[in-house]
Amino acid sequence: MSLRLFAALSIPDHIAERLLPLMKGVGGAKWRPRENLHLTLRFFGELTEPVAEYLDSELEAATSHYKPFDLRLKGAGSFGGADPHALWIGAAQNESLTQLAAGCEKAARRVKLKSEPHKFTPHVTVAYLNNAALYRVQRFEQELALLETPVFRVESFGLYSSFTRKSAPSLYRLEAEYPLLG
Repeated sequence: MSLRLFAALSIPDHIAERLLPLMKGVGGAKWRPRENLHLTLRFFGELTEPVAEYLDSELEAATSHYKPFDLRLKGAGSFGGADPHALWIGAAQNESLTQLAAGCEKAARRVKLKSEPHKFTPHVTVAYLNNAALYRVQRFEQELALLETPVFRVESFGLYSSFTRKSAPSLYRLEAEYPLLG
């Protein structure tokens, strides 16, 4: 059996409650439900159980020295350029977050996974798009360009499995949690 895995930060309820009312106004958007809001540190893909267990131990080893840190979500954007396929809320520049993502990448490399092809862009995906009008996507980005959430404390991250469902959003399950004890 294999698992589709990713490492992510959960979004606290008080922050998610600020995002949910903003998730509107773009036709063709499939808005993410509250339980799917997270900030991905590293997507690992389909892994067999033995590799997943190895990854679990490597994530723990690679990130055990990181300390808790404060984070704020900031701004909005989209992926896909002139043919956008996702809307996101970004994260403010944060060296601790960047280092934690690098630690997850290091763990992935130690279990012989391919390097992440894209530069780490910290974000919370809020919608996937299907034929959304570009002007509506741009308006969403402009309206939320100055968005800043209150600061929240990051004290752990998780290894999640993802189960794709045909006519519903993906289902995510926490497989392991890693406290930042540094």
